[in-house]
Amino acid sequence: MTTKDTEKTQTPAQTEVTQAEPKALPPYTVMLDEPIKRGDQIINTITLRKPKSGELRGLSLQEVLQLDYNSLQKLLPRISTPTLTEQDVANMDTADLTAVGTELVGFFVQKQRKEEAYLQA
Repeated sequence: MTTKDTEKTQTPAQTEVTQAEPKALPPYTVMLDEPIKRGDQIINTITLRKPKSGELRGLSLQEVLQLDYNSLQKLLPRISTPTLTEQDVANMDTADLTAVGTELVGFFVQKQRKEEAYLQA
C-alpha cells in the first residue's frame, strides 16, 4: 500500500486532533468573566493572598465567610494583586465577585481539614 492509498482510506475519526490546553493559572487566581477597566489598564485576573489577622481588622469573620458584600469590599483591596480599589469591587460583575469570594473562603480552612474533605469526596 502506498502513502497515497493510506491517506485516502483514513477517516476523520482516525485523524488525531490536538487541542491546546488552557494555560494553568497560579494558585488563588481568578480569571474574570468581565475584566475590570481602570483608565488604560484592563484587569483580567485577580490573585489573592492569604490575609493576615491584622488585615481582618474591623471585619466580622462570619460576614467574610458569608461573602457579605461590604466585608469583601473592605478586604479584597488589602489582599489582591493587582490591588483593587473599593470602587473596583463595587463595579465587579456579580459572578466574578462570587468567584473571588469563594476562592477567599478557602483560606479560612486548615490544610488538614481540606485534605480530609478531599479524601471523603
